[in-house]
This record gives sequence, C-alpha cells and structure tokens, in this order.
Amino acid sequence: MSFQSLEQICTAAKECPEGFYQAVLREDQKDRQVTEEASREQMRQMYAAMKSADAAYDGNLFSASGFVGCDGEKMERFLDEGKGLCGDYIGRVIMRALKMGECNACMRRIVAAPTAGSCGVLPAVLLTYEELNRETEERMIEALYVAAGIGQVIAERASISGAEGGCQAEIGSASAMAAGALAYLQGGSPQAVIHAAAMALKNLLGLVCDPVAGLVEVPCVKRNVIGAVNAAAASEMAAAGITSVIPPDEVIDAMQAIGRKMDTSLRETGEGGLAVTPTARKLTEKLKNM
Repeated sequence: MSFQSLEQICTAAKECPEGFYQAVLREDQKDRQVTEEASREQMRQMYAAMKSADAAYDGNLFSASGFVGCDGEKMERFLDEGKGLCGDYIGRVIMRALKMGECNACMRRIVAAPTAGSCGVLPAVLLTYEELNRETEERMIEALYVAAGIGQVIAERASISGAEGGCQAEIGSASAMAAGALAYLQGGSPQAVIHAAAMALKNLLGLVCDPVAGLVEVPCVKRNVIGAVNAAAASEMAAAGITSVIPPDEVIDAMQAIGRKMDTSLRETGEGGLAVTPTARKLTEKLKNM
C-alpha cells in the first residue's frame, strides 16, 4: 500500500462511502492488482487462522525451553471461577493474549500481526469482541483492514521490527493496530480510529526488546497481554471523544526516533534489560547445557 501517513488514509476515507476500512481495501486492490473479493477472501483466511489458533490452544503444551506454557489455561480457570476484577471483556482478552503468545512459543500456527512476537494482541481484542458482542464476521474483516492500514503506515514511517526499534515497534505497533480496529468497531470516525492508535502507541514508547535466552517467550508472551489491554483502554478513550495532543503521525515518527537512539543491547540481541538479570543468565546457561 502507498499510504505514507494515517492522515492520508483519513483523507482517502472521505471519498469512500464506507470510510476508513474501504480506503484501505481499495488501496490493497490497487497495490496488488486484485479484485475486491480476492482481497476480502485473503483477509477472511487470516481471521480464520486467528480463530483456529485460538481454538487449537493446548494448555498441556510447553515450549522447548520450558519457559512458556499453561498460563492461558490458568487464566481461563481463574475467570471461570469468577475471581476476576477486570470484567468479562478484559479478562478474556488477557486469557486470549496469553494463549496466542504461548501458541507461538510452542511453534503452533499463528498469524503475525504484525509480527510473530506480537501475534496475541490483535486476535485477543477482536475474537473477544466478536464473541461477546455477537458481531458479524464481515464487520470483523472490516476491522482487520483498519488494523492493516495502521500497521502499514507504522512500517512505512518507522518499523515493526524489534531488532530495529525495540519492542515498541512490535507490541507497540500491534497495540496501535488493535486500538484502531476496536475504535472502528465501536463506531468511531476515521479521526477517532487514528487517535486511538496514537494513544496506544504513546503508552508503549521506549519499550525495549530484551528476550531471555534470545527466545520469543520471556517477557514477550506477557507483553502481548499488556498490548491488548492497552489497546482496549486507548479505544475507550477515543470512543469518549478523547484525542492525542500529539498528532498520530508525529507519534509514529517519535517511535522511530526513539528506536534509533536505543542501545543495540535493547533491540532483540538478548544483551540487555531483563535478558541479563541474574535469573535470566542462569536460565540461559541452563539451556546451553541441555
């Protein structure tokens, strides 16, 4: 897609009867030279893959390292016992984000949205929204287009790579995509959509990428939870009419600048942050000796 800014999408949306998502859809058709149905079908397949990954979660599986496994099931039991404080939606978002992150760590099939390390954020907020609101699948597909448009602009203006921009570029981008998609589902205008994305991304600026033992497991899986819950909070603010004081595209530019200033030890190398704590060093050494 050729969009260089979120404001460009908003401008294009004015020419589209169905707004933001249709602007992204039309750009995809133009960019890949495909029909509308072909574009929609590809998005349906992605959403179906998210659903399949969620349904296929196995609480008995652990990653090869043993760092990750069964937390999604623990969260589900906790919710079923009625112990949660966050409400049904947020509780199930937390559960699904854990499950999807664990699926990735256990080498199951997932959808990189926008990356494998951040694969739990978008499915958690969308699948739960569909489930609790009995939304149509077509409406959910539209929300995916909204998320895709936001992700494309972030990738174009900044980065979605932890190695290049830290975890703000992965979980932060995923959270922005999910926030925009939720704002759209809540009936938000194109401006509400991009301001939801901006507020979500702002909250995670500076987030480093510091995987223990170089694996996309710790702290990655639980950061998916934070990204998903953050997206819901940003969407709620946008729905209430709250906006980002810093324009959305400037927030993305700030993320890029912050990523460039990050020390390489904090960009997926496993040489800084949590990855070099005493416990992390012991776990890394233990894996090497296995």
